[in-house]
Amino acid sequence: MRSKSIVTFISRIDAWRATHVSERMFVLMLAFLVGLLSAVAAFLLHWLINQIVAILTGGFDATSFNLLYLVYPVVGILLTMLFVRYVVKDNISHGITRILYAISQNRSRLKVHNTWTSVVASAITIGFGGSVGAEAPIVLTGSAIGSNLGKLFRMDSHTMMLLVGCGAAGAIAGIFKAPIAGLVFTLEVLMIDLTMASLMPILISCVTATCFTYIFSGDASLFSFHLDDGWTVERIPACVLLGVFCGIVSLYFVRTMGMCENMFARLQKHSYLKLVVGGLMLSLLIFLFPSLFGEGYASINLLLNGNGQEDWSQILNNSLFAGHENLLVLYVFLVLLTKVFATSATNGAGGCGGTFAPSLFVGCFSGFFFSRMWNMYEIGVHVPEKNFALMGMAGVMSGVMHAPLTGIFLIAELTGGYSLFLPLMIVSVCSYLTINIFEPHSIYGARLAKEGKLITHHTDHAVLTLMQLDSVIDRDFTAVSSDTELADIVRKISRSKWNIVPVLDAAGRLQGEIDIKSIRHIVFRTELYHHFTAQQLMQEPSAILTDSLPMKVVMKTFDDTRADYLPVLDSDGHLKGYLSRDHVFTQYRKMVADMSED
Repeated sequence: MRSKSIVTFISRIDAWRATHVSERMFVLMLAFLVGLLSAVAAFLLHWLINQIVAILTGGFDATSFNLLYLVYPVVGILLTMLFVRYVVKDNISHGITRILYAISQNRSRLKVHNTWTSVVASAITIGFGGSVGAEAPIVLTGSAIGSNLGKLFRMDSHTMMLLVGCGAAGAIAGIFKAPIAGLVFTLEVLMIDLTMASLMPILISCVTATCFTYIFSGDASLFSFHLDDGWTVERIPACVLLGVFCGIVSLYFVRTMGMCENMFARLQKHSYLKLVVGGLMLSLLIFLFPSLFGEGYASINLLLNGNGQEDWSQILNNSLFAGHENLLVLYVFLVLLTKVFATSATNGAGGCGGTFAPSLFVGCFSGFFFSRMWNMYEIGVHVPEKNFALMGMAGVMSGVMHAPLTGIFLIAELTGGYSLFLPLMIVSVCSYLTINIFEPHSIYGARLAKEGKLITHHTDHAVLTLMQLDSVIDRDFTAVSSDTELADIVRKISRSKWNIVPVLDAAGRLQGEIDIKSIRHIVFRTELYHHFTAQQLMQEPSAILTDSLPMKVVMKTFDDTRADYLPVLDSDGHLKGYLSRDHVFTQYRKMVADMSED
């Protein structure tokens, strides 16, 4: 009864706005609402994480290791796994990849539960020490809010995609108080084209989310940074080499993450074995390197604000390295190498979190390690470690996400480091160019790109990716069996709109097809009607399509065969229907026009 009342209420709102509010103005209003709700979700998630961490670790002794580091992460992952299995009952991992898949393959539709389940699951995982980030879950939450608002008000596919982008942009802007970074994130990572029609809604979401985050949490940012030593031209070689180093680290991050994911994927059917393997790996790493506990933002702030060995050595607290300041560089290097394993173990064992924060973490440690080695061995002019730690964050993020603009603007906005804008650009671009030699796609898009399901800014490729094969199949065909006589074939042809008659066996599998043009010399000779059967008249199709083929392959097949109609079979060889060349190309031209009209 309540759901019926809600539907009625929404219908009345929809009817009112159709009369009083233009479509464009209504989209702007939805963008504002999406930005607000994304900011609320971001604030709520970080508040939950901080509360859990304060309760669990508030009494830890900073001068010694703590055995509870072995316990908390496993408990958190177990609670998350139980929540996902018995409450969510759906896969909520790989948040940003899930958004990309929804845009390219599911008409930008995300499930209703995605508006809140990732917040709960990631709060438990990260609060108990899971070595992942909260950003990807919030981006998924923001995008799901946009998607479901679009569904609620029956928006078209183009507007749905835009609202999903608004949610993602609002989430990034709200988390980091960085509106420009939110905007360019949708451009680089989600591949949403920046047209005049899409610019204003995304900007509204970004600004709204940022403003409300300031209202909720004050002026404090996630990372604090004060520039003590300005950038000079003499440091260009060091910046270029840092960019190359960050690109190599990014490649290590992406490849190692993929290797670990494949290892845990082989344990997919053994949930508790995954928990044991991943939990043990994570607990051991956190026990040895407490900096891996949770998002690691406290460690980042130490490196960004430290002014000497005494300040930086605080990062050794709670570890077996505590009190051994001479091992600082070794500790930083080992943390840099093991962070990716800790992140993979967290998600692989059943936790929920993203790779956004881990890439920032690894970048900060990479920049600090590079600069310390540079200064210790006096390779060139002295470089400030805190500045290079900041630039390293932009470098590794740019490489891992294939998003140099996001890396540049996020770090600049996040820390107020606009005085380092030029070196941030140098490091980010060099990192991106380095990893692009080996990995053409980001950590989020690589899997979809291999399947041909990744949206890009190339209009032709984007349209082919968005086109759904199933939506252009014509299932209204008239079939015959192999022993059907010509008389019955002619009668079926007279009632069919097709020039093609498929020949099927008893199970519905395609044996061949009869083209009316090839039998026109006998169609009107009634004396032959009982002398020919479908078996004798059928021929092989020009090509056979399967329902799993990407549209790019389908279009190429039409071009190669020059066929007017092609059959589509399912995985068992059953005929699903036919594709008409004219229908497919008409749909293609319509989608190109829709995407270009802005």
